[in-house]
Amino acid sequence: MADPDRAIWAGVLAHLRAHHPNICRQWFSELLLVGFGGGTLGVRAQSDLHRDYLRRDCLDAFNDAARTVTEQLVAIRFLGPDDPWEPASTPSGEDKPQPAATPEARRPAHRPTERVHASGTDNLPVSPDCVFESFVVGPNNRLAHAAAQGVCEAPGVAYNPLFIHGGVGLGKTHLLQAICLDIRERTPDANIVFISCEAFLTRFMDAVKNGKMTAFRDQFREADILLIDDIHFLSSRDRTQEEFFHTFNALHQAGKQIVLSSDAPPEEIPDLEERLVSRFQWGLVAKVERPGFDTRVEILKRKAEMRGLNLPDDVACHVAARLKTHIRQLEGALSTLAMTAAIENRAIDIELAQQALPGPAPTTAASGPSIESIISTVTDYYRVKKTDVLGKRRHKSISLPRQLCMYLARQHTRHSLEEIGAQIGGRDHTTVIHAVRSIETKRGDDTDFAEIVGSLESQIRTATPGRD
Repeated sequence: MADPDRAIWAGVLAHLRAHHPNICRQWFSELLLVGFGGGTLGVRAQSDLHRDYLRRDCLDAFNDAARTVTEQLVAIRFLGPDDPWEPASTPSGEDKPQPAATPEARRPAHRPTERVHASGTDNLPVSPDCVFESFVVGPNNRLAHAAAQGVCEAPGVAYNPLFIHGGVGLGKTHLLQAICLDIRERTPDANIVFISCEAFLTRFMDAVKNGKMTAFRDQFREADILLIDDIHFLSSRDRTQEEFFHTFNALHQAGKQIVLSSDAPPEEIPDLEERLVSRFQWGLVAKVERPGFDTRVEILKRKAEMRGLNLPDDVACHVAARLKTHIRQLEGALSTLAMTAAIENRAIDIELAQQALPGPAPTTAASGPSIESIISTVTDYYRVKKTDVLGKRRHKSISLPRQLCMYLARQHTRHSLEEIGAQIGGRDHTTVIHAVRSIETKRGDDTDFAEIVGSLESQIRTATPGRD
């Protein structure tokens, strides 16, 4: 690549990191600028899957970066490993010469296509982020994860059907996409159909209306692997349930793999025919639950790594302690942190996290004081900075107030050990246990210190509405 083009591409990536941090991924460094001509930048991705993802989710941001850096009305053209590069033609004198490209740049080594396809079935998009390696396994999802991997190792044999259910935003669709990508890697020619239940319903109604039921049935019943997201939308759809019943039977009898996801287990889907409930239970029904604290921390760290973000442990713990509902909350918080850090041109740290993610600590007045209010009470008494208490300093003038914060939070809130440690500098639960024991011992041995603790507890109670 010529030096001017190398500088342009470096500028594009830098602009993306500064102004579009939420779309950035580590694998962007593997993208290759193969030419610049006719007002077009040709960018080759490492696979068709990555190309399709870039075209679908990143094109506007890349075009903005390219136009800002070149100060020209240029456009990005994303290419797959085998797509030819030919710059668009422009009037004479306006072309920028295309740099000489190495054979490797023109056509990287062939890799099996990762496109999940089935003509005319409105397949759901598959993200290169959603591989098994990026799925964080915890007690809440271990069975579903293991079953999904088992399906890839023995499609149609291990668990057929595999029925994964759980609340919104807990990773069900991630597992379905991971199955698609893993099977495509193992068997490039497999006919994989990955579709939403809503799209299945729409195509069925269109086929009925237009007299194309034979074509509709062929599209689905010839699949090697059928994955349907949100199968609970079959609820109360009598004609569609009848059609899906026969599709299910045809695939199952042929030894083809079926994977379904739902917000509810089969027996709790309203108005679902008993024969479908029975068939959905033939294989394995696996529930995905809300992730625990440790899993949420790992999810944040894993997703930050994928985006190329440096996320300190105390920030990950702080966010994980506050947000408990689902993974999309965590992703949203990470996006907020990334954007705030980019706007303010500073690193992500605990102060930025507290500024960018305002709101009450995850407790209510009725259940006790907040951890933040306890920290304020203790730091005011000892005249130390909150940042020092939340930081890594181990001097006695800091470590004693820090341990006292942990002790009081344990005694006067309903937070778990993990949550207390998370909000007091990202410590683990063993550190909180040690702090509680140390303060209990010191309180029993030192009457002056016991009076200090009693006084602080009185202040905490007085400052907390609804407390006696």
